[in-house]
Amino acid sequence: MKLKIVVLAKQVPDTRNVGKDAMTAEGTVNRAALPAIFNPEDLNALEQALRLKDQNPGSTVGILTMGPPRAGEIIRQGLYRGTDTGWLLTDRLFAGADTLATSYALATGIKKIGDVDIVIGGRQAIDGDTAQVGPQVAQKLGLNQVTYAEEIIKVEDGKATIRRHIDGGVETVEAPLPVVITVNGSAAPCRPCNAKLVMKYKYATCPMERKGDEPWTDLYAERPYLTLNQWSVADVDGDAKQCGLSGSPTKVKAVKNIVFQAKESKTLTGSDADVEGLITELLDEKIIG
Repeated sequence: MKLKIVVLAKQVPDTRNVGKDAMTAEGTVNRAALPAIFNPEDLNALEQALRLKDQNPGSTVGILTMGPPRAGEIIRQGLYRGTDTGWLLTDRLFAGADTLATSYALATGIKKIGDVDIVIGGRQAIDGDTAQVGPQVAQKLGLNQVTYAEEIIKVEDGKATIRRHIDGGVETVEAPLPVVITVNGSAAPCRPCNAKLVMKYKYATCPMERKGDEPWTDLYAERPYLTLNQWSVADVDGDAKQCGLSGSPTKVKAVKNIVFQAKESKTLTGSDADVEGLITELLDEKIIG
């Protein structure tokens, strides 16, 4: 069957490089001060979407992302790997969103896209680690949801068969379409970029990304596919009060880069004296007891 698949993906700051400028005065992440990468688990989700496209001829895959204009790179990375289109939600009113405001914005985007069979996203983003956005999107759209997926085995007869990793093991479930699925990092890694697709889409940009003096500006008129979809709050009929900071009841107080220092190590034998000494030390330090 032909499927219309939307992948929720996010451009995130590389949390391995958190410095003193990581936070703004308002308590939000200063994304401009940190290197930006494709959220790792969203890449796992993208691979599952592309496999479904391969298995179901005629299916389409698009990436929906929210962020500043530079987040258009996420859509290009999808196009390089085989997606068909993408949509960037970008507006100052979206800025500073927590999971509640983010899921609201994504849900309005999905409604505008319309007639979506499967929404796939990573379990969580590395800049928040909440795992809340996917389930919140499902709730706002009134859709079925399956979390912690490791593989979407097949889709047929209006149902998706999914293997998911849970505490204590693995289970296989069926879910009727439309459905929202979140994917673990233990799922298959995403395929590499295709060289031909890179050459085709390397100049693809959202209008707000363009400076106007690029040597290839004439290409945008000749090749409409190089203009990526860009939506504001008004474009998706969103309520500004539910977007960005105004729609975010939670705030980040601080971000710190903590480096664990190696402590003095001890080598113990299996002798009674060493074991008794270790237990005594742990009791004295109130680590056990």
